[in-house]
Amino acid sequence: MLLAELFDDPGLPGAEVTALAYDNRQVGPGTVFCAVPGFMRDGHDFASDAVARGAVALLVQRPLGLGVPEVVVDDVRVAMAAAAARLAGDPTRELRMCGVTGTNGKTTTAYLVRALLEAAGLRTGLLGTVTQVVGGVETAAVRTTPEAIDLQRQFRAMVDAGDRACAMEVSSHALELHRADAIDWDVAVFTNLSQDHLDFHPDMEAYFRAKRRLFEAGPRTAVVNVDDGHGARLARELDGPALVTVALDADADLRPSRVQAGPAGSVVDVDGLELRVPLPGRFNVLNALGAVAAARALGVDDATIAAALPTARTAPGRFEPVDEGQRFAVLVDYAHTPEALDNVLVAARELTSGRVLVVFGAGGDRDRAKRPLMGAAAAAHADVVVVTSDNPRSEEPRAIIDEVLAGTTGARGEVVAVEDRREAIGHAVAAARDGDVVVVAGKGHEQGQELAGGVKVPFDDVQVAREALRARLVA
Repeated sequence: MLLAELFDDPGLPGAEVTALAYDNRQVGPGTVFCAVPGFMRDGHDFASDAVARGAVALLVQRPLGLGVPEVVVDDVRVAMAAAAARLAGDPTRELRMCGVTGTNGKTTTAYLVRALLEAAGLRTGLLGTVTQVVGGVETAAVRTTPEAIDLQRQFRAMVDAGDRACAMEVSSHALELHRADAIDWDVAVFTNLSQDHLDFHPDMEAYFRAKRRLFEAGPRTAVVNVDDGHGARLARELDGPALVTVALDADADLRPSRVQAGPAGSVVDVDGLELRVPLPGRFNVLNALGAVAAARALGVDDATIAAALPTARTAPGRFEPVDEGQRFAVLVDYAHTPEALDNVLVAARELTSGRVLVVFGAGGDRDRAKRPLMGAAAAAHADVVVVTSDNPRSEEPRAIIDEVLAGTTGARGEVVAVEDRREAIGHAVAAARDGDVVVVAGKGHEQGQELAGGVKVPFDDVQVAREALRARLVA
């Protein structure tokens, strides 16, 4: 594609463009280097190296005079996203696109949407926190929403591999940083909004506005959980897409007349359907309702939805049971916000007449204000609270634990601090009695623990819990 065509500017030279790159190390002949201003480094500082590697042009926010054509724009990220889509041939116009945003529930909802679309015979790609699936091939995800160049390449790969739809988690970072621009959305789903990422967004209003960008990007249908206060506000403010609301308590288009909860999931009567949700907890009923509404909007019939939902593949690390034959339950969940931890512990309480034990921590170099709130959520709902290390990164683990413990005053039961996460999980497993429920929260599917200096050591909550159970059972 010619440079003038790529940026829709006939005044630009007729250089042939074969690729875009935001990393100077990925530049070769025929590449336009996009000088993205970052938080730690500015891409403009690497433009001369990109030219030396063969860049045919530069996308910049200020002239650099390096001897190659320069496309000067107000915002490199905005222009880069549009150019990436154009160079890839606007692949999302050939896919039925469903974007899912919110603080909690994105992964579960996206997995359920994909399962329902696949059951309808639509081969469906998946992009999210845990994994990505392109053309039926599954690989581990690096970040929830990739940079725009990588994202558009993945969409093109989906189309070329025969995918006809895509279910995608869309993070607030991606929306704020324009990674998810230039996507032709069919359906946008809002799960909920609660305190998280305030190390990136200045306040909750800014966080909400970032999420709202998905619904301002022209989706044909918006699916919104109006039990959530921010969701109710979003539904009131939307002007454009067809709106489908979901709720358990508020008035909504999809509001169940019956919810029968159990340890293996829930049976729900809603809008003429009997649905079997394959995950326990009221919050998962809401996730399922969002997925059902999205699938309907994408053309899946009710009979297919009802038949496929009970056996839908669910995401790892989301209320995932760990069973070694013990006489109490162990569940691993990704809950890492106050609301998510609250939801998970309420769901765990519904599963037992015994005690609820929880092991959790809070990540370092992230929103500090949520730490005592997580402690308060645990103290309010668990009989035994074990506060431990999560991903401490550059912070001292004990300092993070102390900030979490500050929220546990007035706890209903025992509160202990065990800094080593492996020991903390072992402590809870050893303390559990028949009929209890042990919840290990915060990391879910993650396979490592992030320490100071960017070091990441292997750590899998499911495997560590399994080892602790085996050790207890043979003791």
